Amino acid sequence: MRQDPLQIGELLAPAVQAMGYELVGVEYRSGSPGGSLLRVYIDNAQGITVDDCQAVSYQVSGILDVEDPIPGHYTLEVSSPGLDRLLFKRDDYERFTGSLVKLRLAFPLEGRRKYQGRLQGLDGDNVVIDQDGDQISLPFDQIEQARLVPEY
Repeated sequence: MRQDPLQIGELLAPAVQAMGYELVGVEYRSGSPGGSLLRVYIDNAQGITVDDCQAVSYQVSGILDVEDPIPGHYTLEVSSPGLDRLLFKRDDYERFTGSLVKLRLAFPLEGRRKYQGRLQGLDGDNVVIDQDGDQISLPFDQIEQARLVPEY
């Protein structure tokens, strides 16, 4: 019985990649008012259409039915990462260096859980952002959620 999004992502990645897409990340939320939710984010160089999401959803549903990593009822959503894309992997923090990001920590660091600044990349096990000229180093393993902030 696996419910860890990382493990579910590892299960689904080969099939998603074989279809020509990047598996950006997986979110799993249990106990939501409408039941559990499994959200799978995909991308490719040409962008993502509704037809892409439908094709991947069909393939992923088959894998999930066979492997059964999530007990009980859940809703599967397949989506593009969007302009405010979530950052899941260490590589994402290098790839989007220079971008504006919002981060939320699992536990407060110096009394704060929420940060926003320009992503400077990784320094060892820390994510570094520039917040108004100050370099702030945040432990990667304490980041609960990180997403890009669209700049227009």
